[in-house]
Amino acid sequence: MGDWSAWVGREDVRRDVLTESLRARWCATLDRDAPADDGAPQGLHWCLCTPDAPTAALGRDGHPLRDESPASFLPPLPLERRMWAAGKVEFLSALACGAAIERRSRVLSITEKQGATGPLIFVEVAHETFGAGTLAVRETQTIVYRDAPPPGSPPAPPPPGRGRFDPSGWDETRTLVPGPALLFRYSALTFNSHRIHYDAPYATGIEGYRGLVVHGPLIASLLLDLARRALQSETALASFDFRAVSPAMADEPLHLALRRESEGLVLAAFADDGRQIMAAKAAPAA
Repeated sequence: MGDWSAWVGREDVRRDVLTESLRARWCATLDRDAPADDGAPQGLHWCLCTPDAPTAALGRDGHPLRDESPASFLPPLPLERRMWAAGKVEFLSALACGAAIERRSRVLSITEKQGATGPLIFVEVAHETFGAGTLAVRETQTIVYRDAPPPGSPPAPPPPGRGRFDPSGWDETRTLVPGPALLFRYSALTFNSHRIHYDAPYATGIEGYRGLVVHGPLIASLLLDLARRALQSETALASFDFRAVSPAMADEPLHLALRRESEGLVLAAFADDGRQIMAAKAAPAA
């Protein structure tokens, strides 16, 4: 499909400050109290060092345009649909309000594959987030690019079936209905202008979804918060690996689940009919 080897190894460095007001908005978005000290909730790093492309430099989907120039961190892949497919996160030290933040990013690999629905391109990006000069979060992010759906394709995901989410077998569960206001707030926190999260005509008419799509990292953040509630700790986890299985739709129940096992924690998110949305595993902090 193309030679993207010139982008492998490409690096990007961004800087930010973790403010108390950002932490307050994060906690308000997730309907939780702020920590008693100056610490940052796990997952807040996704709101730091965000892309700051000018509005005129955004593509049709709302993401920053990619081109052949050395300034383009990601390559101009020909596939139109983009999704955050997976992440592997290590929490090495706590971030704190007032800290100067630096995120160093590097493209690890670009891989073409053939999926059941057509060609796919996977881009792996490594991120290191430093707080006050100390490495706090090490992460590998997997982004997948797909073709636009052919005309006449059924909307994705399928309409809700007759099944039901079964909470048995899980130690902790939580159910919420992510509405457009929650999606808007999370988009604002992460400076994410991907139109599938706020522009319903675009999400349904162009990208072929049934409605507005809940952000993958928002679902991951809600699972991190479920672990915080279960373990009663703001620094509950040492590591957290997650994989998107199926899109979650706004205004539909989302079930979060956690189970303790000998190897650590198993976490997941499900639609109301039992369709799995996300799979995750985590290691509690020592």
